[in-house]
Amino acid sequence: MGISFAIDIRPLFRKVDVDHMRPFEILLDDHTYMSDPQQDHKNAHDVQDFLTGQRKPRMPLGGTYWSADQLDLYARWMTDGYLP
Repeated sequence: MGISFAIDIRPLFRKVDVDHMRPFEILLDDHTYMSDPQQDHKNAHDVQDFLTGQRKPRMPLGGTYWSADQLDLYARWMTDGYLP
């Protein structure tokens, strides 16, 4: 069994983060948006880049940044096929 967005990934995003990003049309709590296969799953990869600090500003704004275990879980969700 793979990593589930609903069970494993969605709970990692705080309500404040979801609410902050929604006006920018970044839907952190929406599996369809996060797993959109267009442009090689660009949405999921963009979020990962900001979570890891590969793109600035690092998210979530003001910290607390995700732990290595949380970042690994997110990466495995993508590797496992973006399961709902």
